[in-house]
Amino acid sequence: MSQETADEADRRGGTGRSAVALDEVDRRILDELTRDGRLSIRTLAERVHVSRTNAYARVQRLLRDGVITGFAARVAPEPAGLGTSAYIALTIRQNTWREVSAELARVRYVEHVALLSGEHDVLALVRAPDNATLRDVVLDRVQRISGVLATRSWLVFEEYDGVRSPWG
Repeated sequence: MSQETADEADRRGGTGRSAVALDEVDRRILDELTRDGRLSIRTLAERVHVSRTNAYARVQRLLRDGVITGFAARVAPEPAGLGTSAYIALTIRQNTWREVSAELARVRYVEHVALLSGEHDVLALVRAPDNATLRDVVLDRVQRISGVLATRSWLVFEEYDGVRSPWG
């Protein structure tokens, strides 16, 4: 059994709780909200065939339980001025994940970071305005982070959305 406190788990991103069981109505709510996060509770309730009170209570519970983590606009990178994208794989010194991830969170143009198992330790998605900026991000920012031993980059030539999760 883990000896860490709830505060330590929360700082790490986990709560130590089991996954929340979602019923069919919860899944339909998630489906609708991932399509359009700006839906009113009234419209959401109509689409999933529940009362407004029920829809409101369920959305509040999904937020409280961390199932829904927020609402945001989806921005297309190229029209927004970020025409160069790359995945950067990092090999890091053992036991430096927390420090490296904290530094990566402060690097402009890093959109997503994942801790991996396998050949590389971390995978970061970088979206930059151009190749020169991408080079600066990788060479001047990422490679200089204490704990980063090596990086490997893959340029993204084209992107498309694949099959979505069951609710989106």
